[in-house]
Amino acid sequence: MIDTERPGPLVLLPGMNCSARLWAGVTPILASLGVEVRHEELRRRSVDDCVADLLTRLPPRFSLAGLSLGGIVAMALVRSAPERVCGLALLSTNPRPPTTTQLRSWGRDRDALRSGTLARELQAGLLPRLLSEQARSGPVAAEVLRMADDVGEKRLDDQLAMQASRVDERPGLALVRVPTLVLAGDADRMCPAHWHSEVASLVPHADRAVLPGAGHLSPLEAPLEVGSYLAEWHPRLGGRQP
Repeated sequence: MIDTERPGPLVLLPGMNCSARLWAGVTPILASLGVEVRHEELRRRSVDDCVADLLTRLPPRFSLAGLSLGGIVAMALVRSAPERVCGLALLSTNPRPPTTTQLRSWGRDRDALRSGTLARELQAGLLPRLLSEQARSGPVAAEVLRMADDVGEKRLDDQLAMQASRVDERPGLALVRVPTLVLAGDADRMCPAHWHSEVASLVPHADRAVLPGAGHLSPLEAPLEVGSYLAEWHPRLGGRQP
């Protein structure tokens, strides 16, 4: 049954090597509708420890939106403490466990950090996978690099370790019983839009939408569209109607 209780704050979780800047264009849209927004960081070195850390700091009830690694943490959190989550929004994410190729890639990135490579440099190498072609130069790309500066090398290393601790979240998705939005960008090369069909099919009554032309970091590329989808989803939980 859908929970109609007021959801408390909307907690926004960024992706790996991302900061609250990710949501800078989305937050004013939500705030204008009376939605209380709370930004959280991805701390600790495993998904389970990150979830435990968040649960000690968050209020008793909240709604939750996460992108990429933030979405993975969101899936783990609702699996661990379903009674505390009033609604779930998953953006540009992947519920499957890591592949061997991913584990090797993250290991190489951690080696590079230990050798003195900056978080910004690793982020720059990922721009073709993080952004659509039209966004890979100019202000959006510059903001992606600033987010890496915000995160820094130590926290990025922790997040790479966290990625390696992921488990298969698909069984838990079938148990989600709160309003759920699954949002993908059709130019996302890191978590392709068709992956999100699987996510939406597993969560009972989930809504799925695809953002035309948007890459992996859709809140930066399409803040008005992402804000509109989140605003439409959030009031269904008992918040103020737009």
